[in-house]
Amino acid sequence: MSSKIYELQQEIRELLKEKNAIMLAHNYQRDEIQEMADVTGDSLALSQIAAKTDAEVIVFCGVHFMAESASILSPKKTVILPRIEAGCPMADMVTVEKLIEKKKELPGVPVVCYVNSSADVKAESDICCTSANAVKVVNSVKGERVLMIPDMNLSMYTARFTKKEVIPWKGFCPTHQYLKPSDVLEMKKQYPNVKFVAHPECTPEVLDLADHICSTSGMYKYAKESDAKEFIIGTEMGILYKLKKENPQKKFYLCSNKLICPNMKLTTLEDVYIGIRGMENIIKVPEEIRIPAKKALDRMLEISRDQIN
Repeated sequence: MSSKIYELQQEIRELLKEKNAIMLAHNYQRDEIQEMADVTGDSLALSQIAAKTDAEVIVFCGVHFMAESASILSPKKTVILPRIEAGCPMADMVTVEKLIEKKKELPGVPVVCYVNSSADVKAESDICCTSANAVKVVNSVKGERVLMIPDMNLSMYTARFTKKEVIPWKGFCPTHQYLKPSDVLEMKKQYPNVKFVAHPECTPEVLDLADHICSTSGMYKYAKESDAKEFIIGTEMGILYKLKKENPQKKFYLCSNKLICPNMKLTTLEDVYIGIRGMENIIKVPEEIRIPAKKALDRMLEISRDQIN
């Protein structure tokens, strides 16, 4: 670590203390961001943790919908998104207007909304889900059909484990979509007998080649508990930081150099410092959106309190 990075981290730490703030970092953030965060993890888990702390300010190093989730669960706290233009292409693939149109085409069909979506889309949905609990959530809702938004890959994966008809939205995560079966086969050839672990946002063709499929939090658990010493990882490269830190005796190989999310990598330590110092880029979800969006999240938590993305 360079002295400049270390000094900036220390200055941020002092500001966090001064502002009574907590710094959260998603698993896909830059290493130096994860290194100094108070908590690292997945979007919903981080928001839940933040809601339970005494911190008055939440500095969310992630993308826009994640900061919104923190605001939904902690309406009295100040939520800062250090890099305001850090968005999620998949979340942007569904809008409230388009969702309302689709709901008219499918009257009475419950809408299961992936947490990787905007607050206003959550507010128009019946229940939320994560990549870890999607099957459980879908099986919990009434009726024989569900509309899953916005990730078609997670929808198709979920459909494998339910008798319900899962209607997918035509959205996807570009980073996971870039991963091709040929990439996996090449890595398996290079590292024979090494387990390939994939995220359910990957395409069905890639998932068919996986030895284990799970959320990012599931990957941490799997790596810790598995007797295997080597793993091929099929999700965004930021996960390698914690995997290597928690399992120094094991080896992890990124399945492809395409697995990098430019939006997750936008946030720098300088952005964090400026955001806290000036209390800039505050994310606040209006009450008329926050209340119904929280209901969709609460319904999920009621049936799946032990599973978060």
